Amino acid sequence: MPTRADIEAARERIRDAAVRTPLVPALALRDRVPAPLFLKLESLQRTGSFKDRGALNRLLALTAEERKRGIVTASAGNHAQAIAYHGGRLGIPVQVVMPEHTPLIKVANTRRLGTDVRFHGATLDDAMTEARRLERDESRILIHAFDDERVIAGQGTVGLEILEQLPDVGAVVVPIGGGGLISGIAIAIREQRPDVRIFGVEAAAAPSALESRRAGHIVKLESADTLADGIAVKRVGERTFPLIERYVDDIVSVEEDEIAMAIHLLLEREKVLAEGAGAVPLAALLAGKLPLGAGDTTAMVLSGGNIDVTMVERIIARGLVADGRVAMLAVTVPDRPGNLAHVTALVAAEGANVLELSHRRAFADISVRDVEIVMQLETRGGDHVRAIVTALEQHGFGVRQDLTARRNAR
Repeated sequence: MPTRADIEAARERIRDAAVRTPLVPALALRDRVPAPLFLKLESLQRTGSFKDRGALNRLLALTAEERKRGIVTASAGNHAQAIAYHGGRLGIPVQVVMPEHTPLIKVANTRRLGTDVRFHGATLDDAMTEARRLERDESRILIHAFDDERVIAGQGTVGLEILEQLPDVGAVVVPIGGGGLISGIAIAIREQRPDVRIFGVEAAAAPSALESRRAGHIVKLESADTLADGIAVKRVGERTFPLIERYVDDIVSVEEDEIAMAIHLLLEREKVLAEGAGAVPLAALLAGKLPLGAGDTTAMVLSGGNIDVTMVERIIARGLVADGRVAMLAVTVPDRPGNLAHVTALVAAEGANVLELSHRRAFADISVRDVEIVMQLETRGGDHVRAIVTALEQHGFGVRQDLTARRNAR
């Protein structure tokens, strides 16, 4: 089991090539979370996630003969990028195996670093099976993404920095995938400050640590498909699970819509881009799933920011609908000249912006004398949407609000 001394040694070893990331107050979220919150921005590492720390610490421990043989690893993206980047710097041949549905940005970034990427299976476990074959058949050194003592020690340097940057920290909230990050952080913090509470957060679609804790032994999940792909593992580590059991106070899980909302809120309020795994701690805080009070100074580890731009676009669009700032209205009017202008004038008078507009006649469930005007509107929120609907109805128009928009505008 790694010790705090191992973590301190890891910090000295990686000091020149890993970023000491900032811990910043989340002032713009103060009205949404119960405790003073600080963000540990691991997304500012060179490859966009905390994985730089553990990967580098493990690579620096290789002998000259092992470096010559080359390494192989299985990763859903962030560990692969860290191994590729630091392996390239150190002149070590690297082979990466990824699940077939790894986000494109993580694949592209890994290849951009000059590393050979091959795909195998639907999950990280499947990719690991292929990596172990390459270890055997090509005599490469396998570096596990989380179940390795040197990797755990490298990730634990995050905990050392938190204690130095926030001496009065009372709680730390960390994403859990395979458990390397939370294990290292927990050792670093709890061996010096046993009073600090450590909370782990998983995606509800991949709760390997939570299910293992409930069962009292490591449980393998059947599937692990989630927006938080960086923590989508079917099985927590053999080395990490005992550390989680020893040091982590509680583990909670969050749903996909809660993760998406947290990503959107971090981007809009804090101007910070987080991938799904990086946003799960905030998702748990927003959902009130952690026992934190107003006096609990809390550090949240934003573990990475590697997310596809197309996914960000979809999350923003859904977030705007959830906030009531984009609404879809279907307005039924008599099919006569001038009524479209009348409707849009009423919308304009209420201060909304028309983003899209279409007419429906044949496919709408309305009288043959009427037309349905379908409008996508940019609004100020749920109250504004209701005011627009009221104004249209007061002028005799029938209004049907899109089900998703109507639910979220309440």
